[in-house]
Amino acid sequence: MGIGNGPITHQARGPQPNLSCEERQTVVSNQQKMTVSQLSQNKRHSVKMWATKSSGGAQVQSLLLANRAKVDALASISPDVSEITRLRFALAFPNGNEAKVALRDTVAYRNGDGRSIVEAAAEAVKQATAGGGWDNDFVRDAAPHAAAINQFITPKNIISLSTSEGDLVYVIRASAINDKQLMNKVSVPQMVEFFLYVKEIHNLVANARSEKSGRLCEVIFANDITGVRAIPDRRFSKALTASSEQYEKLYPSLAGPTMILNLPFVLQAFIGLIKPLFPKTVQDRLVFKPAPVLAELKELSPLATNNNTRKSFLAEVKRLVR
Repeated sequence: MGIGNGPITHQARGPQPNLSCEERQTVVSNQQKMTVSQLSQNKRHSVKMWATKSSGGAQVQSLLLANRAKVDALASISPDVSEITRLRFALAFPNGNEAKVALRDTVAYRNGDGRSIVEAAAEAVKQATAGGGWDNDFVRDAAPHAAAINQFITPKNIISLSTSEGDLVYVIRASAINDKQLMNKVSVPQMVEFFLYVKEIHNLVANARSEKSGRLCEVIFANDITGVRAIPDRRFSKALTASSEQYEKLYPSLAGPTMILNLPFVLQAFIGLIKPLFPKTVQDRLVFKPAPVLAELKELSPLATNNNTRKSFLAEVKRLVR
C-alpha cells in the first residue's frame, strides 16, 4: 500500500477533487445502496486475487461486457451493492466463487465493525461537496480520532490530488510525519480506523467518478522517500500493515500504480530485494522512480495551494506511470 495515509488534505474549497452535482448525487446514492461495516475473520475462506496490472483507465462498459456473468452473479450476495463495486470484485478474483466469498466478507464488515467508519465517510463527502466544490475541513474533522491525529497528519505530509482523467493521486511524505509522537497519542487500532476511513473516502469519490465518466477510476499511490533518515515507528508500521491488508480485501481493483519515489541512492541497489516485500497483487504495479518536482518541495502543501506546482507534479505522475 503505502508509507502513510490521510484524508483528502488539499486546501479547503480547493479545486481538487471537484465533483459535479451528478457526482455528488452518485456518491450519496452509492452509500445508501451499500450496506455498511465488520470484515469476517472466518479462516476457512481462502480467496486469491489476480496478481495482474490494474484495469484503471479502461471503459466501464467494456469491462462490464467482458465480466457480465460474474458481475450479475455477485448481486445475489447483496442486491444493494452497486454495479461498480461488483465489477471491481469481479476484476480482482479469478473465479466467481472466490469473488462471492470476498464480497460477502466485505458486506459483513460494512454491516458490522466498519459501519461507523463508512457512514462517517459518506456524510463527510456529502458535506464536503454541498457547496459545489470540495471543502476538505468536513472530511478531516469527521475522521476517526481526528482531534489527536490531525495534529500530525496535515497537508504538509499527506495530500490527495486529482488527475485530469479523474484518478486520485495519494501523496505521502513519511519523513514529515512525527510517527512516534503520533503513536503516543493513539493506539494501533485507532490508527487503523483512521486509515480505513481515508480508503472509504477515496472509494466513494472514485466510484462516483467512474459511474459519471464511464472510465474506471483508481487511486495512484505516490510514496515520497525524500528525507527519510530513520526506521518508522513500530506501532505506526503495524497500523499501516493492518490497514493495507484490509485495503486489498475491502477495495479490490481500486488501487492503481504504487510509486516509490526519490529512493536514496544507497537503497536503489536493493530494489530487487524490496519488491518481494509487497503483496503479489501490488508487485506488478510498483514503480521505483525519481520525482524531481516532488523532491524539490520542502513540504507537500504547495501541491494544493500553487496551481503551477500542482500541474507540474501531475504531469510528472503521468510520465512516471506510463
